Amino acid sequence: MDPFSADGELTTLHTYFHQCLYPAVLSYDLSPLSDSNKLPATILQLRAHLALNQYSEALSVCASNKGKVDFDAVAICARYMQAKDRGDGSSVTKASEEASALATKEGDNATVQILCGTVLAGTENEDEALELLSRHQGSLDAVALIIQIHLQQNRLDLAKKEAQSARKWAQDNLLVNIAESWVAMREGGEQYQSAYYVFEELAQAPATQSVKSLLSQAISEMHLGRLEESEAALKQAAELEPENELVKANQLVLLTLAGKRDEAAKAKPELEKSGFAQDLAEKKKEFQAACERYQPKFAA
Repeated sequence: MDPFSADGELTTLHTYFHQCLYPAVLSYDLSPLSDSNKLPATILQLRAHLALNQYSEALSVCASNKGKVDFDAVAICARYMQAKDRGDGSSVTKASEEASALATKEGDNATVQILCGTVLAGTENEDEALELLSRHQGSLDAVALIIQIHLQQNRLDLAKKEAQSARKWAQDNLLVNIAESWVAMREGGEQYQSAYYVFEELAQAPATQSVKSLLSQAISEMHLGRLEESEAALKQAAELEPENELVKANQLVLLTLAGKRDEAAKAKPELEKSGFAQDLAEKKKEFQAACERYQPKFAA
């Protein structure tokens, strides 16, 4: 049974997390919670630390609880994310191996499924991640991660099927709405509008507004050709986090779409050393290498 189900006492905390209101998650008072819910609530707060790149804070708590499966899973994910941010390939590989080992031993644990599944999916072990996540018992977090993996694999059909299945038993849960919007964005066409409605509702309500919700709204607006509206949402996001790389990257995309080449050229250098730009450069190299394998060869 998912402790974050709609009729549970953790519903508000879980909603805060998936609205990307991480400070609200961290400040949430856990003392009134029943003993059975304190552990999943604590793990959710540690995941909020990870989402904010506060790896040391999460690792410190995990070190005090070493040997406890849920905390070990958080620690592995924290080390993976930290190593990835630093570009430390050997540590990323080590974290992936640790995730695989813990998943083999404790694969029925919900925290292991989600966090070790995240590590495995992020280290090109998608099939192993999917096998682990398939063991979930009504976890919407697991379903959301399964959908993300299918989309990453360009299996829109499987992602859509998973979202439709979740809708039958999770009904109008926020995370299901968000996951369906990811699928809608990949489907494109008229589905962009469906995704926009969800993202706009989250982004424009003061209680639920976050950089990620504003970014989601802005990107859906771009796909709908509403460039001025997209610019307004990106401006709001930039006011919340002026140095956010994804905000800057999407502002550059918007300038390009709007034909503002001079402004785009001025903005581009700011992103050249960012993780986003480095990832894009790596993908270009991989694409070029793939192209070379299929170039026709002619005998002299």
